Amino acid sequence: MKLLENKVALITGGSRGIGEAIVLKFAAQGCSVAFTYISDSSAEKAMALEQKATAMGVKAKAYQSNAGSFADCEKLVNDVLTDFGTIDICVNNAGISKDNLLLRMSEQQWDDVMAINLKSVFNMTKHVMRPMMKAKSGSIINMSSVIGEMGNAGQSSYAASKAGVIGFTKSIAKEIGSRNIRCNAIAPGFVETDMTSYLQEGEGAEKYKAGIPLGRFASAEDIANSCLFLASDMGNYITGQVISVCGGLCI
Repeated sequence: MKLLENKVALITGGSRGIGEAIVLKFAAQGCSVAFTYISDSSAEKAMALEQKATAMGVKAKAYQSNAGSFADCEKLVNDVLTDFGTIDICVNNAGISKDNLLLRMSEQQWDDVMAINLKSVFNMTKHVMRPMMKAKSGSIINMSSVIGEMGNAGQSSYAASKAGVIGFTKSIAKEIGSRNIRCNAIAPGFVETDMTSYLQEGEGAEKYKAGIPLGRFASAEDIANSCLFLASDMGNYITGQVISVCGGLCI
């Protein structure tokens, strides 16, 4: 039997990078997947991913939705419940970075990062809690970052948003544990995605890798594997935790 047989997962930011890897990993394990993309430019890629997941024998559907919008998230959850009947797993993966030294950072840059990285986690968790409480079951997985634990020069907004995700996760785990709903966070290190492409080239890449005991960046699949563990029954006694998937970067 597959690890997520007959489950339904809702994944934000699912059309590329880590989100895409999670969609495909879950689908391969028998999970029906609803996932989001935000811009018209991502629509074609999202539709292709939908078809790829469907070809694995599960139901899959892409939704255009802004995770930073409370109203969008409410509509999204209602639409997914209508289309799929339930939501067993929610992966709050949507995220952006707008790195800059604080001296040069604009208020808009700060607000944009907070909306997508932190407020989105509130938005989605708020709306998926009710159906999960009704079912007396669920797994919520929030994407943080080792930067939220360590901090990093030029990434104060990103670090603050991801640290906020950790505090939120621990608090929500205490609120909903009695309803058999688990809430955990994953804190990736440097991952080979479009967002970190500027770190993967030239001499700079070797500098970053030198600080990682395992000597490489994570693949998106490495992060998806951790999500699979927390989403499945293998993680059914784990809640309120932060799992760092960083190759030893934050030892």
